[in-house]
Amino acid sequence: MGSQASPKPHAVLVPYPAQGHINPLMQLAKLLHWKGFHITYVNTEYNHRRLKRSKGLDFADELDGFTFEAIPDGLPPSDRDATQHIPTLSDSIAKNNLKNPFAELMKKLNSNPDLPPVTCVMSDGIMGFAREVAVELGIPEVMFWTASACGYMAYIHFDELAKQGIVPFKDDNFLVDGTLDKPIEWIRGMPNMKLRDIPTFIRTTDPYDIMFNYLGGESRRSLQSAAILINTFDEYEHEVLKELNKMHPKIYTAGPLNMLLTRHVSSETKIKSFSSSLWKEDTNCLNWLDKWAPESVVYVNYGCVTTMTDQHLKEFAWGLAKSKQPFLWIVRPDVVMGDQSAAALPKEFYDEVEDRGMIVSWCPQAEVLKHPSIGAYLSHCGWNSTTESVAGGVPMLCWPFFAEQSTNCRYACTVWGTGMEVNHDVKRDDVAELVKEMMEGENGKVLRKNAKEWRRKAEAATEVGGSAYNDFERLVKDILQFKE
Repeated sequence: MGSQASPKPHAVLVPYPAQGHINPLMQLAKLLHWKGFHITYVNTEYNHRRLKRSKGLDFADELDGFTFEAIPDGLPPSDRDATQHIPTLSDSIAKNNLKNPFAELMKKLNSNPDLPPVTCVMSDGIMGFAREVAVELGIPEVMFWTASACGYMAYIHFDELAKQGIVPFKDDNFLVDGTLDKPIEWIRGMPNMKLRDIPTFIRTTDPYDIMFNYLGGESRRSLQSAAILINTFDEYEHEVLKELNKMHPKIYTAGPLNMLLTRHVSSETKIKSFSSSLWKEDTNCLNWLDKWAPESVVYVNYGCVTTMTDQHLKEFAWGLAKSKQPFLWIVRPDVVMGDQSAAALPKEFYDEVEDRGMIVSWCPQAEVLKHPSIGAYLSHCGWNSTTESVAGGVPMLCWPFFAEQSTNCRYACTVWGTGMEVNHDVKRDDVAELVKEMMEGENGKVLRKNAKEWRRKAEAATEVGGSAYNDFERLVKDILQFKE
């Protein structure tokens, strides 16, 4: 070889084009960059434009060793600044053969003399075309499952629900006739589940339902990957992980990645402080939180996809007002179906809560959940939010909206002992009562104690020598061996 140094390893990361997938893949990208990798991060053209709007046109210029690329998503061009319709997006990914533009991009990267040759492709678990391209080009690939292991296991069993004739349902009565309370005892490593705890895409009467078929198909096919990384840690989901390990020989549990990142990557670096949020974040709320007593504020955020009726928004609002607790509430402009939602709240509500409520359209959530004044989190139970609540040691009031949020909610309320569920048909009196119980009641004390215990366990897992830390080290070592 002479004195020529071996080129840097080069990882290409491909997230599913929604914020809840972009964030964990960006955390993974930052961790690999810390380990000396060159990173190519592949968004869709639509999200690439949103990132430029949110961060400024030259956002990537200062990030050394980081390239941003974009591929089409197959949908008509749009400059809206909102989350795309997930079923339409998934249908387009499934039908429009993103394989071709991705294969073109890979060839372009590999023929660029300024970049090291691609060492591995790390694709989102539901972007299987990227894995196929990697295999065809003879490049090692790792599948990254961004959500919970319990959600993953449930999706893998979608075809079993179809084989047993449970899904699709005959008609819409299943929503009200108690069908969803039927126990499902045969999903490995997931005892005491009911149909309502399975990801919501099973709730269909259509055998051709896009999301049921897309998620079930992609998660089963992802088991063909050479290696699987899951954003969780052993102790948190040990039963279901034990069963997944029997189904695949190479599973790495190196999560929560957000905790690995904050604990090990110096915050001085430009890369570390780069946020992949597609929304502009309002940081004033952190100053507002400073003036409240420890564990006295309720944080409310339904994530980046949840939408609700105007009526539900008002019930949440008046429930928070009636609880008399201080709260920080994130109300996205598109949270009410077809409405500019913050405008939908009446003036009387603002008058009632002006001394104790703050409403903003987006915030740096991980920082908020670590703020000492936060005492509870009213959440949709998305996986990023769940792991960020673990990192903050904060219990949850759970209002799952879709996908595996219902599965995560079930685990929070029964297995981890950190959550209480809000009735799906929100009523202000129930919200006020649950918030009060969480902030002042005996039950709330127990949940808060459990949440702090889980934080301690997650810290131990992500510490040097902990299970998640070791798994990440093992993953990097295995990728570098592929490279040799």
